[in-house]
Amino acid sequence: MLTKRIIPCLDVDHGRVVKGKKFKNIQDVADPVELGRSYSLNGADELVFYDITASYEQRDIFLNIVEKVAEAIRIPFTIGGGISTPDDFRKVLMAGADKVSVNSSAVKNPQLIRDAALRFGNQCVVLSIDAKRNDNASWDVYVKGGRENTGIDAIEWAKKGEALGAGEICINSIDTDGVKQGYDLELNQILSEELTIPIIASGGAGKKEDFASVLKVGASAALAASVFHYGEIPIPDLKRFLSHQKLPMRPVDL
Repeated sequence: MLTKRIIPCLDVDHGRVVKGKKFKNIQDVADPVELGRSYSLNGADELVFYDITASYEQRDIFLNIVEKVAEAIRIPFTIGGGISTPDDFRKVLMAGADKVSVNSSAVKNPQLIRDAALRFGNQCVVLSIDAKRNDNASWDVYVKGGRENTGIDAIEWAKKGEALGAGEICINSIDTDGVKQGYDLELNQILSEELTIPIIASGGAGKKEDFASVLKVGASAALAASVFHYGEIPIPDLKRFLSHQKLPMRPVDL
């Protein structure tokens, strides 16, 4: 069985890590480079940095932060936000990132997934999906930082993303984001059964048991922000807990 991964998510807005609830009430947290360095030293398996307003404000990628992070940490990291062309992939990867995440731009131009996968490899392409439950017992895809409902079915979009060449799907539940009541287990289980590529669960972690629950229903990795940013769940403690739950984890080398 493949090792499960714990991934802190750092939402970056104009050079600072921020956090909110259901994409609202955004508050300042920390410097992204220093926080990333701390996570790297304390057992995180990977990191994800999202420039949460780049697409909405239609501005360039924060390459200066990417370069500084690459120098500061020793684990793989993903960059998302403001990525709209294969050349954006190239810039981010050349600056030191291991993977690139696309969301709004891939919905607008699905060919971007295929072009990037062919040019840089499937392993570099992460399709991030912001999903919200609708009244029809399914989930809609939202874009522009959760501001706009596309009406696209999230499960079908994930399947199309895999077919186009995405190497991973990061599924973020807007309904559970920042609420700390647990991940959307139904959504993650369906995706893990429908797809063959890894699923990264995002949105809702509040306690150690939440991580165990979503990893046991099929997610390959669990992503979280506030419980890590505010020191509520130390990553070494979490990974020891998950190991005791019979989940395969990479040892914490401190």
